[in-house]
Amino acid sequence: IGYSVAAKGLDSNCYDLLASEARLASLFAIAKGDVPTKHWFRLGRTATPLDGGSALISWSGSMFEYLMPSLVMRAPSGSLLEQTNRRVVARQESYGHSLGIPWGISESAYNARDIEFTYQYSNFGVPGLGLKRGLSENIVIAPYATGLATMVDPSRAQLNFDRLAKLGARGRYGYYEALDFTRSRLPDGEDMAIVRNYMAHHQGMTIVAIANTLQDGGMRSRFHREPIIQACELLLQEKTPRDISIAHPRAEEVKASVAEAIADASGVRRLTQDMIAGPPITHLLSNGRYAVMLTATGGGYSRCRELAITRWREDPTRDDQGSFIFLRDTQTETIWSAAEPIGIDTHDEEVFFGEDLAQFVRRDGTLTTTMDVLVSSEDDSEVRRISLTNSRRRPREIEITSYAELVLTTPAADNAHPAFAKMFVETEYLAEYGALIATRRTRSTDEPRIWVAHFAVAEGEIVGDLQYETDRAQFVGRCRSVRTASAIEQHNPLSNTVGTVLDPIFSLRLRVRIPPRKVARVAFWTIVAASRVELLDQIDKHHDRSAFDRVKTLAWTQAQVQLRHLGVTAEEAADFQRLAAPILYADPRFRTPSDSIIRGAAPQSSLWPLSISGDLPIVLLCIDDIEDIIQVRQLLRAHEYWRLKGLSVDLVVVNERASSYIQDLQIAIETAVRSSQSQPAISKGLAKGSVYTLRADLMSVEVRALLRSVARVVLLARRGPVANQLARLLLPVVASPMRFLKRSVSVPQIESARAKPSLEFFNGLGGFDKDGREYVTILAAGQTTPAPWINVIANPTFGFQTSVEGSGYTWAENSRENQLTPWSNDPVGDPTGEAIYIRDEETFDLWSPTAQPIQNGGTYIARHGFGYSRFEHVANGIASDLLQFVPVADPIKISRLILRNV
Repeated sequence: IGYSVAAKGLDSNCYDLLASEARLASLFAIAKGDVPTKHWFRLGRTATPLDGGSALISWSGSMFEYLMPSLVMRAPSGSLLEQTNRRVVARQESYGHSLGIPWGISESAYNARDIEFTYQYSNFGVPGLGLKRGLSENIVIAPYATGLATMVDPSRAQLNFDRLAKLGARGRYGYYEALDFTRSRLPDGEDMAIVRNYMAHHQGMTIVAIANTLQDGGMRSRFHREPIIQACELLLQEKTPRDISIAHPRAEEVKASVAEAIADASGVRRLTQDMIAGPPITHLLSNGRYAVMLTATGGGYSRCRELAITRWREDPTRDDQGSFIFLRDTQTETIWSAAEPIGIDTHDEEVFFGEDLAQFVRRDGTLTTTMDVLVSSEDDSEVRRISLTNSRRRPREIEITSYAELVLTTPAADNAHPAFAKMFVETEYLAEYGALIATRRTRSTDEPRIWVAHFAVAEGEIVGDLQYETDRAQFVGRCRSVRTASAIEQHNPLSNTVGTVLDPIFSLRLRVRIPPRKVARVAFWTIVAASRVELLDQIDKHHDRSAFDRVKTLAWTQAQVQLRHLGVTAEEAADFQRLAAPILYADPRFRTPSDSIIRGAAPQSSLWPLSISGDLPIVLLCIDDIEDIIQVRQLLRAHEYWRLKGLSVDLVVVNERASSYIQDLQIAIETAVRSSQSQPAISKGLAKGSVYTLRADLMSVEVRALLRSVARVVLLARRGPVANQLARLLLPVVASPMRFLKRSVSVPQIESARAKPSLEFFNGLGGFDKDGREYVTILAAGQTTPAPWINVIANPTFGFQTSVEGSGYTWAENSRENQLTPWSNDPVGDPTGEAIYIRDEETFDLWSPTAQPIQNGGTYIARHGFGYSRFEHVANGIASDLLQFVPVADPIKISRLILRNV
């Protein structure tokens, strides 16, 4: 810096302070005869008041600038340089003591990384010693700065080295590069981050400085033995002049408590129980390959690249699919889950969503349950760690059970035919690791193989043997859900079933003993690999108690790297996470009004002329003023952020400015899109989605209405940034539909008043009646058939099916492509999308005339004939008779219910 040889001219800036390495270059140039002696006196000598005297000011106030030249150059006693060095070291020591941390600030690497995970490097210093602004915003302690200080204050430097070593700053090859105390770059709950790398020149300076201290300046003696240096070393004898320009430090640069002055920019979302009561609130975690979506009530999915690891359906009313962990107190028989779907009510429940993790906390009296969910940045894996804190004086025994439905294929294939997709998964148990593994049999030679493992790592006393289950039918039970699973609600032991099961799951159960006022932890890992050998290596690697802490640290680091690469702040990332919820779960608050949706309804193919497939959720941004182009740039950052998190979204930007010869707004939009897409991608193959820029004046009214009709999120640029629009749209919601299904319904055992019919070939559940024209099934309260049994009733254009328990669905024209009500294709739970409810206005008893979805005792008799199904039931003195059929030619389903007071 100073003169450019290529340009043969002076630079606009120069590095000319005496209190810097510039003095070493100046002295050497004078000694060689390259520049005249007056060059030394051209160096800047601005001073700053310090400790009752003054000291030379440097560019950044770093130890390197002041002391690096002293590795080879003498600073004679009483000289300006010697006094400056002594006072600067004293100021460094006092500044560190004022913050309650070790001292020694200099330019170094710090706790921030680029896209390649390389530590970033910058100059740091003590406020008041440097001309650079913002020195108080960073606190980075570099051990090599203490090494340099040994030449000035060796005893205090040795004490500081000891303090650094106690904090973990010493590694195998010496002291690490730095300790970063800057609050904005630290994970929650951490006071510092160690920058674990080594820089050769910093290690070299430390060695030379200590050698100078122990060997009476041996390296300086070598330098000054050179005759050309001896000829000009008189310059170093410079005394402090009387008339000197003084630079008073700015008030904002001499703050004693820098860490407190920096605002917490973590962007962590804290949700209480009242906030959870509304529409689903989601959170996305990802390492660029493996992604986890969580809702505030515990639902969600896990996906690896294009494959679904666990099953998920968009259902905001139940939200009961995902990975769950159930707990049971073996003494009180109380059952709950770390996050919903089941459990006793608690008014002390919180959820924390951060960029690197999700945390669910609930407190039930003297027991606190905490679940931390993380995605590893190194491997395709996730971990859910349960921490149980026992605050009472007696020990507890808690039974912990994990549960997740396996898919191991693309979500589209699973959605199209889940029962078929489940048939190709094989499971196995590895006793040496206590791990379940699963793989999907390939249907062709070019289909990639996927292997998944699930195991637990416990910190605490384990009581009894580990149990496992991979058969969902065994775990859940017929006509039950995950909320009422027999393995949980009825305390049934796991069957230890593995192999080729028809409905695969991962479930592990272990029991931990928690001593009084102690904490027990169990980490449940799910790992994905491309081969069995690789999977076993990953199991062995993560089957360690320290693996969770490593993953937690690296996940936080990667989160900071990703935000830095995208140019997204933590608060802005939190806004993007909030906006992801209505993309995953349709929310009327973010969509166009219902009348507009009806007006714009049209076939999906109507989007194809716009090059939009319509297969992905659409976020629509409407803009009509170039002043709002900043909102376009923000949505482009959001789109890339969602891609990174594994969320596939089509972003459509519509220019609504009236037709004009000048298209400055359209040019600005297209330039912003090109600029965003020119950035190097950091996620490949995890999510799809494109950005479309359209002009409203070139679209028909029908197409514009269709876009608004199908868009999951409609934003108007004139309403400001995402944060403002969220504040406008996210109005508080009073109640949650999920609370209704949270508790199981009690089933009193009331026998039917009607006599059971005499049936032919009766098998204990059913038999033939009316000379074989009707099949009758008799189910007592809580009883089900061992496998689904359905009756299909249809004419050429319309039909429905109904099971023995009363569940089913209705279609028109085609039973798969044109369903009018949903069908789960779930042979275990067999949930129904159609129901008739009966409530006694005097007793408020609630039940249904079929065995699904709500039973209220009695015996259920189902009669299935050609073209009809009939259900008879008696309970609470009320006899119900439900007849369902379809006319021969009309597209109508008729359900006739007769109630009699018996």
